[in-house]
Amino acid sequence: MAPAPNFLCLASFFKGNDFLRGLKDCGCGVYLVTSKKLEHKEWAFDAIDEVFYMDQDEDGNWNMPDVIEGLAWLMRSKQIDRIVALEDFDVEKAATLREYFHLPGMGQTVARHFRDKLSMRFEALHAGIRVPGFTPLFNDEAINRFLDNSQGPWIVKPRGQAASTGMKKVHNREELWSHLNYLGSRRHHFLLEEFKPGDVFHIDSLTHGGEIVFARTSRYLTTPFEVTHHGGIFRSIIEPFGSTVDQTLIQLNSQVKKAFGYPYGASHCEFIRSYADGEYYFLETSARVGGANIADMLYASSGLNIWYEWARLEVATALGMPYNLPPVRNDYSGILISLTRQQWPDHGVFNDPEVVWHMRNKAHHLGVIVQSPSHERVLALLNNYMGVVYNDFHASEPAPEKPVP
Repeated sequence: MAPAPNFLCLASFFKGNDFLRGLKDCGCGVYLVTSKKLEHKEWAFDAIDEVFYMDQDEDGNWNMPDVIEGLAWLMRSKQIDRIVALEDFDVEKAATLREYFHLPGMGQTVARHFRDKLSMRFEALHAGIRVPGFTPLFNDEAINRFLDNSQGPWIVKPRGQAASTGMKKVHNREELWSHLNYLGSRRHHFLLEEFKPGDVFHIDSLTHGGEIVFARTSRYLTTPFEVTHHGGIFRSIIEPFGSTVDQTLIQLNSQVKKAFGYPYGASHCEFIRSYADGEYYFLETSARVGGANIADMLYASSGLNIWYEWARLEVATALGMPYNLPPVRNDYSGILISLTRQQWPDHGVFNDPEVVWHMRNKAHHLGVIVQSPSHERVLALLNNYMGVVYNDFHASEPAPEKPVP
């Protein structure tokens, strides 16, 4: 049997400890590159052979020539077999390093499909996957032509940000051009898209050998856009298993992964079901585990630690071996997270037997996950808890109206 591979993991945010432990449990060498400001976070140092810290510029970026030089020195004495990005913002970094050092995995072209929202839309459109009407923001005439042939309101979206950061909703031509003038020379980093009110769903999955081996469908009860821009309470719930919604979205997720050329790994994909026509539209995807403690909600539903299984899957791929998914449960679960007025809120009121997780380690935050064999019970608890949180705990800090250029 081939020796266990050595992994270099990139993490510009504090996340992925279970992934690192999964690699170490498989006997791998584990090397972590992270930001200097995260040096004192509670990393799984027992699972890491060596940590390298990078300074950030004012935009939070690493100097990639320095990363390349550092990796070149490391590789003089250590063989690095695989590179993994643990955070959305590191996907392109990992692709750059793979191509430079001729290592397996996604290169820069495929990685762009999972980071650049404009690239995502063109790729989906070419594959026959329905997307909201959109246009790049390169050419004034093309923008005006798009406005003439579409119906507002519209969303100006950053091409490279995660979640709903930096989005701006505009309602007419004058408001749009005012915002584009504000963006100035950074306008080409954004796209313009029709705003389609509807239910927003996310599908979290694992892919091995180009085939999806695990997928779970959830619905945002409060969308990330609402939370980011209107200070709402984040809520999501697992969809009924085997329902038409569940089956449709699992199939659409599979189409996206195949069209985008995703070979293996964890992924988070979002679709919207339009109130106007009932159709499903692709919104975005990623080559990472979903944020906002979605992994914990998935664990409550399935018993599957998606971070840990992603590590096992990466090792199996590196060794050319089969990957066997462990037994999976089909319970329902839901999550609620809110900013709070209290620095350390009292979770005592959330004491129903279905509560299986509390967020206790983040100041001015409250979070609970509930689990039940009954979808209706999970939904009822989330609705009840939302009222309690609004009355007794909730604090609001909406994003600024305009992103900083």
